[in-house]
Amino acid sequence: MAKSVKTFSCTACGAGFSKWSGRCEGCGAWNTIVEDTPLSAGPPAKSLGGRKGAAIALTHLAEAEAPPPRTMSGLGELDRVLGGGLVRASATLVGGDPGIGKSTLLLQAAAQFARAGLGVLYISGEEAAAQVRMRAQRLGLADAPVRLGADTNLRDILTTLDAERPALAIIDSIQTMWADNVDSAPGSVTQVRAAAHELTAFAKRRGTSVILVGHVTKDGQIAGPRVVEHMVDTVLYFEGERGHQFRILRSVKNRFGPADEIGVFEMTGQGLAEVTNPSALFLSERGAPSPGSVVFAGIEGTRPVLVEVQALVAPSPHSQPRRTVVGWDGGRLAMILAVLEARCGIPFTGLDVYLNVAGGLKISEPAADLAVAAALLSAREDVALPADTVVFGEISLSGALRPATQTENRLKEAQKLGFSRAMAPAGGKTGSETGLNVQTHGDLIGFVGAVFGAG
Repeated sequence: MAKSVKTFSCTACGAGFSKWSGRCEGCGAWNTIVEDTPLSAGPPAKSLGGRKGAAIALTHLAEAEAPPPRTMSGLGELDRVLGGGLVRASATLVGGDPGIGKSTLLLQAAAQFARAGLGVLYISGEEAAAQVRMRAQRLGLADAPVRLGADTNLRDILTTLDAERPALAIIDSIQTMWADNVDSAPGSVTQVRAAAHELTAFAKRRGTSVILVGHVTKDGQIAGPRVVEHMVDTVLYFEGERGHQFRILRSVKNRFGPADEIGVFEMTGQGLAEVTNPSALFLSERGAPSPGSVVFAGIEGTRPVLVEVQALVAPSPHSQPRRTVVGWDGGRLAMILAVLEARCGIPFTGLDVYLNVAGGLKISEPAADLAVAAALLSAREDVALPADTVVFGEISLSGALRPATQTENRLKEAQKLGFSRAMAPAGGKTGSETGLNVQTHGDLIGFVGAVFGAG
């Protein structure tokens, strides 16, 4: 008989080890390494206690199944991000910075689902029930048939859910839950993992949809083990800058719909209001054409979004020029600056560079490269691009321009908002029905020469 191998893991960070030690090499914590308890000590065909397991029911891949039933919340932006509504027996994780509006959003969603006929239970581990009622009164939701609870004991919460059998349970937040069978402090990796597992298993077993609120770290990742994101069906991030009234609900994982879909909300005195046309809102405060301002036609999920990219280039009084980026990847900005200097002969040495995406939106797609390059050149040369122009395209390290995906959707959105010209890479499907004057370029040198008369 093969000898069993003992394994150990850290209760603070989840790192695994082959032997016990007093200090975790991963996080540096002391006395946090414990021996892992195997699920079964017997052979693979045996389960707990040595009893033989039951055979798993197998099906064919070609068998057709009806789509999962969904319930619409009445909040169009939330339903869009969820993939068309809330799926029965699904587990959803919602993360975001403190004070960004997660509890406000979910309280509004709970009220809408309850008014739609679902039994909704809202469990708060951070606030008392009276505090939740005060927020509901401020939002005008006091008459919504939502039942409240305030507790952190996971065993009591599961007992309550099993007795009440609500259609939707909202847990705010997963980091405050405490499982009494786990020897660890609330909020630790082990506690968060155990609580998420129990709540997700309850959702699948009882047919209750569960929404978990998660805190995020300073790096923007949901606090706790990454395995929690693998357990749930949907992971949503609630983003936004506190100085802006806009909030972005972004889907990064969805087993029942498209990922990378976004919903846009505006924070008002009466809570979060839906923004059905985010492009118009992001460009609403854009004034006369100015150097360094370029409109980028982007795609977020399945939705085309137009946003203003702003750049400022100024002589640097420091030996090391500053490179400050808000709403975009700083590493990609360094790449664009290097390509402009190496391929086009336009140096930025001795110049401070500031780049900002207006409205608090975070852009990650490579198609923003050309818009960023245009904004940098516009600021450096002090030349404003025409106000009726949108720019998009990916820049390679060789200086070539690569076509962006969904070019026609980008152009249709630009035409709908009153833009008449577009600058894009050659080779994309521009479509003639948009009515825009599309100027295409094969490389960055040709683009710089045509637009700024240099290169």
